[in-house]
This record gives sequence, structure tokens and C-alpha cells, in this order.
Amino acid sequence: MPEALPEINRCPWAGADPLYQHYHDAEWGRPVTDDRRLFEKICLEGFQSGLSWITILRKRERFRAVFHDFDIARVAAMTLEDLETLLLDPGIIRHRGKINATVNNARCALQLIEEFGSLAAYFWRFEPAPDQRPTDLSWDALRLVAQTDASRALSKDLRKRGFNFVGPTTCYAFMQAMGLVNDHVHTCFCRAEVEAARASLVRPSLLVARAQQP
Repeated sequence: MPEALPEINRCPWAGADPLYQHYHDAEWGRPVTDDRRLFEKICLEGFQSGLSWITILRKRERFRAVFHDFDIARVAAMTLEDLETLLLDPGIIRHRGKINATVNNARCALQLIEEFGSLAAYFWRFEPAPDQRPTDLSWDALRLVAQTDASRALSKDLRKRGFNFVGPTTCYAFMQAMGLVNDHVHTCFCRAEVEAARASLVRPSLLVARAQQP
């Protein structure tokens, strides 16, 4: 368990829990282009549906253990026997539909990688344009944004490709966490750091396009 961090200006949702504060400070909103981390997050956001993120965060290490650190190919190869065993594991969320969806989504993710070159190249296609982002970056305003046009588009496309537990609210939480948008409030110390990281990021789709050039 991380030690309590200094009292600094954070997004209000980080609260006083050291684990939650560390997640907020070190992870949330910082742009991610690693396929395994992207796959883990879209799966865990699905598990969060109907629950709080801190519940999932406290169980994350066990999720990583039982799902092979979210190695996409290994998760895709899991059997019905494996899934039945997971239903007996108190260290995770024992929801048959969500467990089955993780394996199903891994198989769908392999198809995305084959088509787009990487999961990152696929997901970052849905990054909204700057003029689609809110100008009011206060907590009162941002807390009301549960889904957006971009998250609805991502959700629709994922479901068309066979993914489960990827509704528009789940997809928006994924986009916030993985840095496709910066929803740190204007008073949060992380906001400027995340903006700088996003500004310097070479988008994965651009990298794929360069690799495909003769």
C-alpha cells in the first residue's frame, strides 16, 4: 500500500486513499500506447461497470495474476475450464459475463492488431479533436460528462467488432484514463504534466503509417 502523499491540489475524485492518490498522480490521464496496458484497462473498465474504480484498483494485482498480466494472446487462449476456475476466485470480481467478455475481447483484440498493426493505433483513432473538448475544466463541469460523441463512436465500433462490456460510459472512462483526453481539472497539479505528455506524443496511427511507407 503506498504511503499517504503530500497535500497538493488534485482532482477531487482522488480523495484521501493513498492507493487512489497514487493512481491519480502516476497513471490517470497520462497517454498510453502500450497494447497490453490498453487491453488491461478496457477489460478492467468492463469489470468496473456497476462498481467503483477503487474496488477494481484494490483487486488489480489479482486480476493481473489470473489473466496472465493481460497478455492478449494468452488470455485469448484461455479455456472454459479456466473460466470456471476464475468464478471461484474471491480475489477478482466473480461475474460470469465479465469474465467471459475478457477472453472474448482478447480474441477480438487480436483481430484489431492484425488489421491496424496495434491496439494503440486503433484506439488513438478515436481521440477527439481539440474543438470537441470542453472549455470549462472545473470539477462541477467535468463530473457531469459521462460520455461523449467520441466515446459513443468508440463503443459502437467495438461492439460492431464483437467486443462486450464496452458501453459509451465505459469507453469514456477508458479514454480519460489512457490519456486520449485530459480531464484533470484546471486546478490539479497533473493537468500541465499531462498536457505536456500529450503534446509530445507521436500518435500510434502515425507510426503505423510511416512503417507502411515504401
